[in-house]
Amino acid sequence: MSLPLAGLSAIVTGAGRGLGRAEALELARLGAAVVVNDYGQPGRDGTGQASAGPAEETAAEIRAAGGTAVAHTGDVSDHRQAQELVESAVQEFGKLDILVNNAGILRDRMVFSMTEEEWDSVIRVHLKGHFNTTRFAAAYWRERAKTAGGTVYGRIVNTSSEAFLAGSAGQPNYAAAKGGVVGLTTSTAHALAKYGVTANAICPRARTRMTEDVFTGVPATGPDPLAPEHVAPLVGYLAAPAAGRISGQLLVVHGGMVAVVERPRVGAKFDSKQDRFTYDELDTLHNAHFAGRERGETFAATEVLGLRREQAPARGEAPLTGR
Repeated sequence: MSLPLAGLSAIVTGAGRGLGRAEALELARLGAAVVVNDYGQPGRDGTGQASAGPAEETAAEIRAAGGTAVAHTGDVSDHRQAQELVESAVQEFGKLDILVNNAGILRDRMVFSMTEEEWDSVIRVHLKGHFNTTRFAAAYWRERAKTAGGTVYGRIVNTSSEAFLAGSAGQPNYAAAKGGVVGLTTSTAHALAKYGVTANAICPRARTRMTEDVFTGVPATGPDPLAPEHVAPLVGYLAAPAAGRISGQLLVVHGGMVAVVERPRVGAKFDSKQDRFTYDELDTLHNAHFAGRERGETFAATEVLGLRREQAPARGEAPLTGR
């Protein structure tokens, strides 16, 4: 059986554990050679035994399954180390084809209690980390395209969050960073389209070490709908040649479900009857428009939090068609 990512190389950040680990394993399963990035050096595990570190552990798991992988322990929020990460993929595998940005941290607190460090650290790791790796991968693909005199193969999969879509009240730093990731993604998609490179963002819902305080209650029996393995196949698909026409998109994924999020639409437009608006005119127009709205309804799309997979078909039954 041919593998859709055979002959391609990838970087997955934050791939030592959780979602990034599942994504790195999936890309390798589909044939890609993978640079497994996760910040941190080898140390000791919970029993005091020497540990190779999460990045090397994931890379070793890929190699044990017959795949190709190397570990990288640099900090993607550091501009120079992100550059070294991209360069390491090219040096190790001869080229870079796929970049999956997943690395992140949480520092949850209400906006009126959040410290400057809690704000800065989350913005730095998520948003700056996404930018850093994207900046150097984009420059690499642009140069390759100029040398080739045509398009090249390039795929970027970024990680946003439903916290941005729904406006999570206890995560102003995280919601802002993940909103920024979407803006970065659509800008990158437009900038790199002429070189043949695509960029998409996903909003995954998964039970990981980072979200263990958010998603509680692991099912006692049966599959876990919040297992990271539900997210990884979409990342593998978006990284593949078959997804070449998909770019600049935002997709929610979890528990056997993928939802494509539409871009914002203009809900109303007002024109002044004078050269410019007056206070009274604005008051009249906007009061009439918002009078029919539910109190508390905002730009936030809280309905995405209710998205679920339709009930899986019983064994032997035909699957339900998607809507």
